Amino acid sequence: MGTEFLIAALIVVMIPGTGVIYTVATGLARGRAGALAAAFGCTLGIVPAILASVAGLAALLHASALVFQALKYAGVAYLLYLAWQTLRDTGPLSLRGAGDVPPGWVRIARTGFLINILNPKLSVFFLAFLPQFITPGAGSASRQMVEMGAAFMAITFAVFCIYGLSASAVGARVLRSARAMDWIRRTVAVAFAGFGLRLALSER
Repeated sequence: MGTEFLIAALIVVMIPGTGVIYTVATGLARGRAGALAAAFGCTLGIVPAILASVAGLAALLHASALVFQALKYAGVAYLLYLAWQTLRDTGPLSLRGAGDVPPGWVRIARTGFLINILNPKLSVFFLAFLPQFITPGAGSASRQMVEMGAAFMAITFAVFCIYGLSASAVGARVLRSARAMDWIRRTVAVAFAGFGLRLALSER
């Protein structure tokens, strides 16, 4: 595992996507504990994609249009569901009583997990990304991919924690303004809907 892989992985992780948006929004609404739970859930959601790539299942996903489309539209439906929940101020990102009740860490982590596991492009991404950094003669390709996957997950968790904790630092002040929270809620809902639309229109 070289420096090139670590730099490339860091750049990929830092690009805002559904996981980043979810972690930031959760940090704003639920504080530090919620942000950490979201980061953990999103990171855990990478595990199936990495294992699928190592086992070659991602190649099957890439080859089978039916399987890919089924998983893709399940992901689209879930993102649109999150957008609707956010607009209604319900679900893991609900701001009602956010300072008075436990944030439901398991539920927050589960949502982050589902956001990633229902994205078939993630498995295809790892299938294309990890093999580029395999070093001939440095051990089996599968072992190297598992090691790189573990490093990618560690980078993901660290970066997402920074995003989430930074958001939680300003969350207390933002929560005092109903107008600001309405704007944030609508922005997050539009972002989820936009990611869902992009996934729906995407090709393999």
